[in-house]
Amino acid sequence: MSNPLKQVFNKDKTFRPKRKFEPGTQRFELHKRAQASLNAGLDLKLAVQLPSGEEQNDWVAVHVVDFFNRINLIYGTISDYCTEQSCPIMSGGPKYEYRWQDEHKYRKPTALSAPKYLNLLMDWIEVQINNEDIFPTNVGTPFPKNFLQVVKKILSRLFRVFVHVYIHHFDRITHMGSEAHVNTCYKHFYYFVKEFNLIDTKELEPLKEMTSRMCH
Repeated sequence: MSNPLKQVFNKDKTFRPKRKFEPGTQRFELHKRAQASLNAGLDLKLAVQLPSGEEQNDWVAVHVVDFFNRINLIYGTISDYCTEQSCPIMSGGPKYEYRWQDEHKYRKPTALSAPKYLNLLMDWIEVQINNEDIFPTNVGTPFPKNFLQVVKKILSRLFRVFVHVYIHHFDRITHMGSEAHVNTCYKHFYYFVKEFNLIDTKELEPLKEMTSRMCH
């Protein structure tokens, strides 16, 4: 019997390479602990809490990379259906439009198609999490003072992927039989950002009704 979840997480066509934690490092051990909690079916609200004796920045860093990998793969599964024609504007329904801004080509908020916006978004996050000055991999190397500020921007942007996928492409997720897994990933993400106050409540508005039903 084929597992529909493999279409999301074991798909040959991944959206981009995963960032991995090196075995033997403190982050790898934290990553394993976080995964073990999820695999054991621990309540997600408890699973996101900072383990005793661990540094919050380390715990946050591990989760940011993990969420990037997971959300990146979720988008990868529907990216063939998210086109310039189907999604000419990066939006979350008629009330919410997201405009792209960065330090290079788009210095002012710019309206883009969803695929263009999401490619820029994933590229930008990939650069951040692979930047040793922001996400140091060596134990003992301190995190920069603006670490949480960068993390909040990353997570706010990742949330927009959920918004677009849920509002514009959820029929595709359902068709693949992956609804339960995507919902679990969303709940895990939501409980985590709430636990550490990493996304403004205003940013969460587009999925407010769904979240109130799903996350008690």
